[in-house]
Amino acid sequence: MSKLRSLVCCNRSQYSMEREEANTEACVDQDRPKSSRLKSLDTFRGFSLTIMVFVNYGGGGYWFFQHAPWNGLTVADLVMPWFVFIIGTSVMLAFNSMRRKGVTRLQLLGKLTWRTVVLLLIGFCFINYSPRDGLLSWSWLRIPGVLQRLGFTYFVLSLMQTFSPYREIPPKEIRWWSPVQDVVLYWPEWIFIMVLEVVWLCITFLLPVPNCPTGYLGSGGIGDNGLYPNCTGGAAAYIDRWLLGDNIYWYPTCKAMYRTTEPFDPEGVLGTINSIVMGFIGMQAGKIFLFFRKMNWNIMIHFTVWTIILGILAAILSKCTRDEGFIPVNKNLWSLSYVACMGCMSFALLGVIYFVVDVKGWWGGQPFIYPGMNSIFVYVGHSLLGFYFPFSWEMRFQDSHWEKLFQNLWGTALWIFIAYLLYRKHFFLKI
Repeated sequence: MSKLRSLVCCNRSQYSMEREEANTEACVDQDRPKSSRLKSLDTFRGFSLTIMVFVNYGGGGYWFFQHAPWNGLTVADLVMPWFVFIIGTSVMLAFNSMRRKGVTRLQLLGKLTWRTVVLLLIGFCFINYSPRDGLLSWSWLRIPGVLQRLGFTYFVLSLMQTFSPYREIPPKEIRWWSPVQDVVLYWPEWIFIMVLEVVWLCITFLLPVPNCPTGYLGSGGIGDNGLYPNCTGGAAAYIDRWLLGDNIYWYPTCKAMYRTTEPFDPEGVLGTINSIVMGFIGMQAGKIFLFFRKMNWNIMIHFTVWTIILGILAAILSKCTRDEGFIPVNKNLWSLSYVACMGCMSFALLGVIYFVVDVKGWWGGQPFIYPGMNSIFVYVGHSLLGFYFPFSWEMRFQDSHWEKLFQNLWGTALWIFIAYLLYRKHFFLKI
């Protein structure tokens, strides 16, 4: 019977990236005769990736599909933390599966190190490619990037699970803390995350920055009545310039509106701390799936509780305003209120998708599940080929949104179709 359950749970396990293996093998209900694949996670990833592709292609030229200039949120600001959340959930499911199969700690270290190095190299070469300079553009080299942040976040979260003192899900024993066992049994990880967040808070609000007010979170330039024109990003930018020099992003989203002259990298060093925190929040979702398997309502209740807790925290920190909060919601800085807000949205969205797709079976996740199974292929592919025909073309009508919107929808739909064809051929790019 155990072999049969293992076969049911673990078939079709050749999916891409660090997250694919987890979703293929993780089971919420191992006793169901039908496939117990957690399809909601693939669907959530595919939904996020579809929005990312559409946004990167221009979002139809609409402002709400562009990143917020500084404080605040738009649709474009939702995608990256969703991906980080999904990484955390998948790491938890994948490591549980690999431990049950007898994978040693040394093997886990080798696998997570290899995947991290590959992601870092792909990201580094990808953002620095230039038709003039070749694979690496030394004239405007940038060190941080999206895949670099995802890779490093994955590395830290995976290390946490590799050295976790609780290698197996404990037996179901009724204790007074059983409803929160997914938190109590991982108290060392919580302490580590709290220490990280204290480090972020101390550096952000206590580190002296030359010629800037301590704890400054503004955009610089003409923002704040032009009082601090060279203080864009405060301590976060100062740390990046100190560690990385000029090898950071020189065209931040605040440059046009606030006329900033200083570089600022939204994937910088300080923000990576809160990226790890965001991934840890995603790990909490994975723990809920594992600790309360077969108990769908318990899963939904825990997801709802975390949605409320994180939503209240975001509301308190931001005071439900854009600029007047204790810590404004800011994607560029990956502020604590931004992480809390995105964690709230991630729990809510994954909970709804899980209920509709995996619990009730009302929806199979199509079409988003297809790019969700080939996320690294679609991400790299759309970035490299997105500005070539047939994904885009030179537009003739610049005075309205209709051609831009059609082109961006067309390009996005093509990648979904390509992902569908790859799914039919059982091809899943794996790192």
